[in-house]
Amino acid sequence: MSDTSTPTPLSRPLLLLMATAIAAMAANLYYNQPLLPSIQQTLGLDDGAVGLVPSATQLGYAAAILFISPLGDVMSRRSLIGYLSILLTLSLLAVFVAPGFFVLIIAFFAVGLGANITQQLLPIGASLAPPARKGAIMGTLMTGLTIGILLSRTVSGTIAEYFGWRAVFLVAAGMAALFGVLLRMNLPDNKPKVSLSYPALIVSMFGLLRKHRLLRESALTGALWFAAFNALWATLAIHVTGEPFDYSVQQAGLFGLVGMAGILGAKLAGRLVDTHGPARIIAVALGLVVASFAVLAIWGDSMAGLVIGIILLDLGVFGAQIPNQVRVFSIDPNAQSRMNAVYMLGYYIAAALGSAVGVKVMSVAGWHGMAMFGLALASLGLVHHLWHQFSLPGRATSSREQS
Repeated sequence: MSDTSTPTPLSRPLLLLMATAIAAMAANLYYNQPLLPSIQQTLGLDDGAVGLVPSATQLGYAAAILFISPLGDVMSRRSLIGYLSILLTLSLLAVFVAPGFFVLIIAFFAVGLGANITQQLLPIGASLAPPARKGAIMGTLMTGLTIGILLSRTVSGTIAEYFGWRAVFLVAAGMAALFGVLLRMNLPDNKPKVSLSYPALIVSMFGLLRKHRLLRESALTGALWFAAFNALWATLAIHVTGEPFDYSVQQAGLFGLVGMAGILGAKLAGRLVDTHGPARIIAVALGLVVASFAVLAIWGDSMAGLVIGIILLDLGVFGAQIPNQVRVFSIDPNAQSRMNAVYMLGYYIAAALGSAVGVKVMSVAGWHGMAMFGLALASLGLVHHLWHQFSLPGRATSSREQS
């Protein structure tokens, strides 16, 4: 049953709070990446085991997308965010006190579950945005996501340099508790748009995937580029703390500042998607991702090559993410949480696999092997997107669904 009530206007202060909260919550998924050498040394882990640390967080996030995100269509998202903030706070404290590898992996998996707050805030923004400003508003929210993802590495590296890697997660727990309270106080209390039992709700997502070709194409394309993105960021600290760079953990974390170019990509894509349509912007952005891994494969042993490659990568990934998510939210307004869940499930399963496989490839084939792995994934994403847009049987359907 649809909710016919008039949505609460999305004020500028509320939009700012939501974007800031998304940044803080998303950062929890990436704090551990520049800390991998320190975690490995503290717990005495081999390369294969330490690769499971970022994967556990991403798999927890993927599980939450499948089993928790759809609840936003049938219950108050404000209440759901409150419960998730409690889970996230407790999980981060568990990471802080974890005595060994097993507890650490379980705690990071739970952190991924709690970070589902971001996937509740994005549908709220989409539902409150006027149609003519949907791209701009999603651009603002995704800018918050971009800042959280990129600055997380710099923040965690800096804190760890002076206070140890565990202190990062104590600070993060305090942030999770603070934003849980602020969001509870300020978010509108939406009425459910549909009435389904929980099993039927979960099953319905697979029906949406079968029904909408655009959803399938968006999910697979996004999964490919995000797997490549995470392969790079999961291995970058390992690369630059060894030969020929020999940087500290703090210096490795500072590469997150280089990736701030992603903010420009997100803001620019948000402004252009409402006037130029998503397909063209995605194609251009994916071209930048392909170019980035080509640069990293050829010149990744030099500082200039790393900087240029990371800038191109983050411009492309976040420039593609805005139009890709806008078109997913536009398919069915009454199923936005489930549409987003299907899309993001593939996204973060790919992230977990990209992190784990990227670390493994680097341990076997070195940095250049990892860069070629990322290049292959990005190229497949671009080819798949272009094939979907220009294949004759699907052009009419694609045009209707993106309008």
